[in-house]
Formats: sequence, C-alpha cells, structure tokens
Amino acid sequence: MRNILLTFLAGCLFALCGCKKDQAQQKGPGGPPVMPVSVAKATEESVPTELQVVGTVEASAVVQVKSQIAGQLLTVSFTEGQNVKQGDLLFQIDPRPYDDALRQAEAAVERDQAQITQAEATLAQNAAQVKFAETDAARQEQLNQEKLASKMTADQARTTLDMNRAASRATQASVGTARATLAADEAAVAKARLDRSYCEIHAPISGRTGNLLVHAGNLVKENDVPLVVINQVEPIFVDFAVPEDHLGAIRRLNAGHPLAVKATLQDGSGRSEAGSLAVIDNTVDASTGTIHLKATFENRDLMLWPGQFVSVALMLDTLRNATVVPSEAVQMGRLGQVVFVVKPDNSVDMRPVTLGTSLGKKTVIEKGVAPGETVVTDGQMALFPGATVRAVEAPKAGAGPQ
Repeated sequence: MRNILLTFLAGCLFALCGCKKDQAQQKGPGGPPVMPVSVAKATEESVPTELQVVGTVEASAVVQVKSQIAGQLLTVSFTEGQNVKQGDLLFQIDPRPYDDALRQAEAAVERDQAQITQAEATLAQNAAQVKFAETDAARQEQLNQEKLASKMTADQARTTLDMNRAASRATQASVGTARATLAADEAAVAKARLDRSYCEIHAPISGRTGNLLVHAGNLVKENDVPLVVINQVEPIFVDFAVPEDHLGAIRRLNAGHPLAVKATLQDGSGRSEAGSLAVIDNTVDASTGTIHLKATFENRDLMLWPGQFVSVALMLDTLRNATVVPSEAVQMGRLGQVVFVVKPDNSVDMRPVTLGTSLGKKTVIEKGVAPGETVVTDGQMALFPGATVRAVEAPKAGAGPQ
C-alpha cells in the first residue's frame, strides 16, 4: 500500500512539472501568454479602381418572327431552343394560292404587252394614213388654186387629213394607256412574287429560338401573333446602373477607349467573362439617382443567358502605389474598421484604418497601415493592444480540428 501511494505522488509531481513547463513556453519572459496568429505583409501595388454592382443580362437583339401573309402553316424546319443562323429556313406556308396569283399577274402582263404591240401597229398605220392625207390635201389645194379641181374636193381632202390626225392621236393615247396598264400589272407581278417568297419564313438574325408558339397545320394571319421569338446571344448585353456621382469619371475615361467590364456568375462557380462598356444612357434616373449603363460581351461559350443576374465590375482608373492587405486582416472594432499590426517586438498594435476599394481577396488601405508592415490575418479574436504574438502557418482551407 505504501509503494502504491509513493508511485501516485511521483506521477502527480511529474505531471505538475510538465504543466509548468508548457505554461512557461506559452508565456513570454515574465509576460502574458504568446498568441499564435497568421500574418501577412502589407504591399504596395497598382490597383484598378472598379465599381461593383448587380446587372441583368439582355439579348442584344430580340425578334418576334411573324407571318407577312395569311395561309396554312405547312412545315416547321427547326426545333425549340435551337441555335439558328441568319437566313435559315424556319417555316413554310402553303404556297399554292400565291402561285395561282402569280400566274394570273404574269398572264395580265402578257396581255398588256400584246395590246401595246397591237396599238403600236395601229399607230404606225395611222401615221401612214396621215402622211398620205397630207400629200393629198396639199395636191387638192394646189389644183383648186389652178382651177383644175373644185373647192369641195379640196375641203374633203383637208377633212380626211384632220380625221386621220385625230385617229393617230387617239391611237397614241391608247398606247400610253396600255403601257400604264402594263406597268401596273408588272407591279402586281412583283407583289405576287414577293407574297410567294413570304411563304418561306427565314431567320432574320442569328440567335437561339424559344418555344414554338404556332404549330404546323394551323392557319396564320398576316402580321398576327408571333410564330417564335429569337434572342441574339452572341454578342450579348448586360444592363446595370451606377450612382450618378461616377458619371463624370465614366464619360471622361470612356471617351479615350471603352471601359473594361467583367461579369461574374452568381452561382458560386466564379466563372466570369470580360466585356466593354457600350452604352451610357442619355439621362439620369431622378427617382434612384443612378445612370444606366450597358456593356457588351462576345459570349462565345454562352455563359451569359438573357434574364440572368450577374455581378458586374466596371473598371475605372488605376490607383498607383496603393497599400494593399489581405481582406481578412480588416476587422470591425468599436470605432470602426481596424487592423492589428505586428510591431518589431512581436507585440500588436490595433489601428483604425480608412478603407479603399476591394479587389478579389485584397483591400486597399488608404490610411492606417504602411507598405512593408506585418498585419494579422487570422486569430484576431483573442488579441488586444500590446498582446504578444508568434506567427504560425495559416490554416488550410477546409481543414477541421485535429
């Protein structure tokens, strides 16, 4: 029993000595415990200034495909949601009534041409008769003056000349009428051919088709309901608004070259696409105090989709020689934003800071931290001004407690 008691006391004494040793390691020489923290250096960088807002994706062109003639819809040559190119055949309407109308119009043109030919022949005949009547009237007048023919004969010759001239003018008028009728009938042929061409409805733009709104077999009317809607998604627009305070800078910078715009999906994938500012609205929205802008994106991989909400970053000027720290170094204190700075003696100083723009995982510090200073990026919850720290490796993403 005595041996057991001695062994237990020896174990307790050994454990007590170990605890004392660990506590000594966690304390500074004669000071408070040393706090393990992750640190990083404040750097000096050139940072692009950007405005971050939420935007809406819009098709660069939206076309409601309608029929320009009435008739029965015979065939649909695409599937819903298909990408089509400009000029692709989409629909076909029964062409038979329009073929008949075209043949009738062409027949009327042929009839007019025959009438013109006939009228021109009559006009030529009238011209010959007028020429003969002029010669005869002149001869009879000469004979009358020489007392070789009666005055009545000369008068009859002049009357015949007048009648032939009147007939020639009438024929000339009929030729003009026939030619006008021909022009009208040729216009009717052109209209009939145009209507016949409308029997085939082709894609007016390249884009993506939506739901089929009228199926084959139905009767369609002229310029009635849409048959399908095509959205042009290459290129595509993103519409967004920024505070009017930035309008002057945007106009000034965009005058030199189109400002860069980045659109990022809000699904957490981090996928983004670069574009450029295309439109600055011509008026400020007085109700919201914002100016509407529109950026264009090539969208070759169809990442952006009409109606989608995306995060938009409008790149403005570049901030030179900016002091940058990791965003996680910035904490909220009682007096505002603060950063813990590690001093040369490994103690920390809690400094209020003035923040600038944020870019990804970095934040610009306008006032409060100088380039080259060491800032705490993890472990701030246990810190206080004057606390002693030691730098440890930052925990890996997704690492749990051991």
